[in-house]
Amino acid sequence: MNDLRLRNGDRVVVVGGGPAGSFAALHLLAAARQAGLECQVDIYEPRDLFTPGAVRNCKGCAGILSAGAVEHMASLGLTIPPEVIQSELRVYQVHVAGQMTTIEQPVAGRRILSVYRGAGPRRGAGPPPASFDGFLLGQAVAAGARTIHARVRKVSWEDRPVVHTDSGSAAADLLVLATGVNSRPPLDESFGYRPPGSEVMVQDEIARPDNWPGDTVVGFFGQPPGLLFGALVPKGEYLNVSLLWRGRGAGGGGAAKGVAGALQQFYAAHAPVLRHFFPADPPSLCGCNPRILTGPAAVYYGDRWVSVGDAAASHLFKDGIHSAFITARAAMTAAVTAGIGREDFRNAYEPVCRGIAVDNRYGAVLYSVTSRLLGLPRVARAFSGAVHAEEGLGFGRQFHARLLWGMLTGDEPYARLFRLALAPRGLAAFARQMMAGGI
Repeated sequence: MNDLRLRNGDRVVVVGGGPAGSFAALHLLAAARQAGLECQVDIYEPRDLFTPGAVRNCKGCAGILSAGAVEHMASLGLTIPPEVIQSELRVYQVHVAGQMTTIEQPVAGRRILSVYRGAGPRRGAGPPPASFDGFLLGQAVAAGARTIHARVRKVSWEDRPVVHTDSGSAAADLLVLATGVNSRPPLDESFGYRPPGSEVMVQDEIARPDNWPGDTVVGFFGQPPGLLFGALVPKGEYLNVSLLWRGRGAGGGGAAKGVAGALQQFYAAHAPVLRHFFPADPPSLCGCNPRILTGPAAVYYGDRWVSVGDAAASHLFKDGIHSAFITARAAMTAAVTAGIGREDFRNAYEPVCRGIAVDNRYGAVLYSVTSRLLGLPRVARAFSGAVHAEEGLGFGRQFHARLLWGMLTGDEPYARLFRLALAPRGLAAFARQMMAGGI
């Protein structure tokens, strides 16, 4: 029978100091204190979180904290400092097939925030904004973790995980892999780790024009052809531009075009809308081609090791920071209360990741169907009309506005949104709009 457990004085190594790694350290230290257990927690993080630019510190994401993420962080006693919050997002303006639909936060008091994972765009002006990752890592250190500024080159197995850096090697009683999808996993083949599936995105930062409301995200579906979604998210003085094409890489079948070509194609397709804010294509301040998860890792735990966040499972296209919190909490609770063997993680951690993967299947269907249907002008008009017809109704009586809000923000599980999309009253309201020819 496997009896691997954490004991007093054991060393826990966390590879990666992003949200998943910091959350893992915070959850483990909190659970260990509650259990009367003392462990040494070391976080290996090579990034400089205080120098602007994608190459040195950014993780290439939109940097949105969902309402669920904000609420769960508060449960850990984490209050996000005002200087870390770039914008509070209350309004989404969505453009589909020539139709514009505006929806606002349907539940009063729930906060959606934009942050910088690093220290802002490489070619930004003025002092760099505060780093969310830097804040979280600081909280982990304050809770008792230690930061080691070194890149883990390899993790080998020598009766337990052994971490190798340029300056030496050290054994770990438990290794937590929190490298994310945009870093090369350092585990050697003996661990059997298989990274999650992913797609290439296009990301950029541009200056936010004066007439762009600081609380409003503008999103686009369906254009250019193959675009799954595009969004411009306020971050203080800047806008984050995030584009994802359906299974075709950056630029809608043109990964070779690079960031500049993909952005040019996107701006040209939406010139009638964007020219209201930009007289010409806005200059790029920090473009990149990060990856985003499309499925879970195939093998993500074993004896004395476990992966969390993007290295294990994450909500499809949205809510990555919240997913990091959820997986880190489940894995570290399992490590302290159940054990650190393969079977312990199978029984106490795998069900959480499996639940995320199942929910993502509903999300994949929703994105596939809506992106195709909303590309049809009559359907887009009818959907927009159904959203407008729900204005002023309570949260429980909304179908189309709530569906759109949930898909854009990650505020509700995809399975719940899927059921909402098939609700008879919602389908009847949509049918009435179709019969009326939309708006």
